[in-house]
Amino acid sequence: MQRSARRKRTVSAHWSGETVVLQVPARMSAREVKRWEREMVPKLVAKRNLAASQRAAKSGDAYLETRAHELSRRHLEGAVQPSSITWSSRQNTRWGSATPATGTVRISRRLESAPSWVLDAVIFHELCHLLEANHGPAFRRLERRYPRMAEAQAFLDGAAWALGEPGFSEQAQHQ
Repeated sequence: MQRSARRKRTVSAHWSGETVVLQVPARMSAREVKRWEREMVPKLVAKRNLAASQRAAKSGDAYLETRAHELSRRHLEGAVQPSSITWSSRQNTRWGSATPATGTVRISRRLESAPSWVLDAVIFHELCHLLEANHGPAFRRLERRYPRMAEAQAFLDGAAWALGEPGFSEQAQHQ
């Protein structure tokens, strides 16, 4: 617990490593602090546990398969189903890759924490490669079927810039 002379009425709680820090006004009574602690700590713990379980569910290959099937059905009329789609921890220079000859797709584990619509855009991009191997006009027509593709590319370009790497658009041009 941290008491603050600047705080007059508000109470806040946050994680500092594995410890919950409760910030309270300096003049708050010990009984009132305990009440806030009983109210806020369980909420923070529940929120952290939910986030961890959502990350775990998203980190499995089955999640990628589900997303790939849904994206193909929704935007490609079910025209393509990868033979396998897996997370790859060895992909550090690309967000994803596809092998049209075998129908396999690999997605960089660096995308596990990305927003779902960004991950979907990368999966969709790779699904398009299973139909069109290069980045020609036919590929670009397919790729435009994903409604948030331009937004996702901008997000990935920003993420790549922050990491000091080529962006999504640059990667696509050099494949």
